[in-house]
Amino acid sequence: MSTARTTPRLDVIGLVVSDMAASLAFYRRLGLDLPADADTQPHVEATLPGGMRIAWDTEEVIRSFDPGWTRPRGGERIGLAFLCAAPGEVDATYEALLAAGYRGHLKPWDAVWGQRYAVVLDPDGCGVSLFAQAEA
Repeated sequence: MSTARTTPRLDVIGLVVSDMAASLAFYRRLGLDLPADADTQPHVEATLPGGMRIAWDTEEVIRSFDPGWTRPRGGERIGLAFLCAAPGEVDATYEALLAAGYRGHLKPWDAVWGQRYAVVLDPDGCGVSLFAQAEA
């Protein structure tokens, strides 16, 4: 039996969703390649460039192995951020998501840390950042 230790490697970012189809539609608009037949599945995974995976589970799936699980209340605990090619793409993506019926949280602005930045809410109310390096 080997006693060598290895370091754990972050492999999957998991999201718990109340409506799979609504959540996947939002993330498709941000460029994730997700098959249409995934909308009715209780668990969905996608491999991102570089090999990292993102996964969605319905609240029912989580309760199936953790019966005491309840939806978090107040404050976000994790956030996703999507890199845009240019500052104008931040604005255009933000406006396109609002036009599609999603809620904005923070309108695009020029952040003091040198990025064009905005935050939209996914269907479960999680903040999703859009950002690009500011033009010099």
